Amino acid sequence: MPDERPSEPDPAIDDDAVDDIALQPDTPPPTGPPAAAPEDTGYSPGGVPTFESVREKIETRYGTAIGASELAAETPEGRTVEKQYEERQKAAAERLAQIRKSMHDEDQTD
Repeated sequence: MPDERPSEPDPAIDDDAVDDIALQPDTPPPTGPPAAAPEDTGYSPGGVPTFESVREKIETRYGTAIGASELAAETPEGRTVEKQYEERQKAAAERLAQIRKSMHDEDQTD
């Protein structure tokens, strides 16, 4: 079987670099727990809320409000409140129509 080793040294390996690496002292491994990544508190170092934290709070509150209104509309009490609101709106529209009619009648009599 022929010898497959190259007869010349590999030009990609720099002997001086290998010697420099061998002469460097060993560094001891770090002691203690690993450094924790900085926690995202939602505030800048100056105490100002970040844009993302404000957006998240608004979206959370909006979602909670939508969900609460949907749940409230499904209860008997919620339907009663809606019915009362519709009755008040209808009564207000009728009263406004009466006021407009009375004002129109006054304009014609003058």
